[in-house]
Amino acid sequence: MASLQSVRLRTVDVARRAGCSVQQVRDLEREGVLPAAERTASGYRVHGERQVRSALAYRAFAAGAGPAEAKRIVRAAHRFPASQEVLVLLDAAHARLDAERTALRRAREAAASISGEPIDAVGAADSMGVSELAAALGVRPSTLRHWDAEGLVVPDRDPVRGARRYTPVQVRDARIVQQLRRAGHRVAPLRSLMPELRLGRRWSEVAAALDARETAVAARSRALVDGTAALAPLLTESNQ
Repeated sequence: MASLQSVRLRTVDVARRAGCSVQQVRDLEREGVLPAAERTASGYRVHGERQVRSALAYRAFAAGAGPAEAKRIVRAAHRFPASQEVLVLLDAAHARLDAERTALRRAREAAASISGEPIDAVGAADSMGVSELAAALGVRPSTLRHWDAEGLVVPDRDPVRGARRYTPVQVRDARIVQQLRRAGHRVAPLRSLMPELRLGRRWSEVAAALDARETAVAARSRALVDGTAALAPLLTESNQ
């Protein structure tokens, strides 16, 4: 393969091949994500294949791990190509996606089991206070108070002391919210969905939401693979 330095390209050529704007190419060069371009006698930038590869890698990593992490990965490839820093960053990005997949799997299992959980036969004596429920779920009491304020899980109140008391139905709600929050679902969509879930409706929407999240995780995984492929020639050449 020809050297990464043997191709001479204009800024617009890099932008076209990387699928971004000329301004973004300049910004990425200024931020150290792209290696500094050479300059002609008249001051025009001259880029090479290294800049194209860097831009392609950045765009893919940005889709897979976010712009900030993408910049760290590509900069590390330029600064320490022979070290393990790039590999450490890539491993961490893949590990985060793997953790999301695990959370999604658990959310599916929880939604399937909790939706059919019998609660009618459970007596009021089995209700819980904030601290008890927080300990059972492995969350902070402040998290339950936040869910209360957002209308996700609204407990009953002691008529005398005003303390929160969760009925078995509300405990089930809290378990559902906990699993879906762990899977990455935001408060606003859950706020509109929980009233329907309490009536036993729209479980298909929960499944659809989890499907959409899983599709997004898969797309991010593929983006990390694409970014690694674009970055590989930079690391290979530096080690020759």
